[in-house]
Amino acid sequence: MFTYVSSRERAVGIEDSLKTGGFEVMAINSDASSFVQAESVVQSTIDKYGRVDILVNNAGITRDNLILRMTESDWDQIMDTNLKSVFNLCKHIIKPMLKQRSGSIINMSSVVGVFGNAGQTNYAASKAGIIGFTKSLAKELGSRSIRCNAIAPGYIETDLTQDLNEQTREAFLAAIPLKRMGTPEDVANTCVFLGSDKSTYITGQVISVCGGLNI
Repeated sequence: MFTYVSSRERAVGIEDSLKTGGFEVMAINSDASSFVQAESVVQSTIDKYGRVDILVNNAGITRDNLILRMTESDWDQIMDTNLKSVFNLCKHIIKPMLKQRSGSIINMSSVVGVFGNAGQTNYAASKAGIIGFTKSLAKELGSRSIRCNAIAPGYIETDLTQDLNEQTREAFLAAIPLKRMGTPEDVANTCVFLGSDKSTYITGQVISVCGGLNI
């Protein structure tokens, strides 16, 4: 099950592709920044499958600007979408996970949340907040065999980076030891690992998927 906000056509395409591959999947139009809608998504999942084993919090937007030009709306939109969404979904999913005494929560942070970036104070603050949230929740839930980890991607080929000009792209590549941008599959593979039984003794960690950018 996955959620989307605006592009139903794209969501249906993903849904159909996964079904063709033999997976059972359902796309739900839901805004993760809404406490009520997040609750509805969790309840719909429980109603359909009876349990929730893995949660991936991946909602994210940017509103980049120098703080002198940043508006209150720029700040609030980032915090609602990037950070409050993590609280919303975790808040509602905890009860069923506690009941089954198992689960893996994976929160998407960013290397920018680790070392900051000029012009992204709002984005960096939201992603750093996810790291603190993840570590704290891991301590709260560890005794019930519920794991909580964060992934900190670097520069990944996504909608958020496709508009980079060539000069900026070259500067990024020069700073990355592996000399390439990451792919969504690089991040997805890390999610698969953290959600699987191969990571049952890992919690409260921040795994950077950045090609060595943070070295």
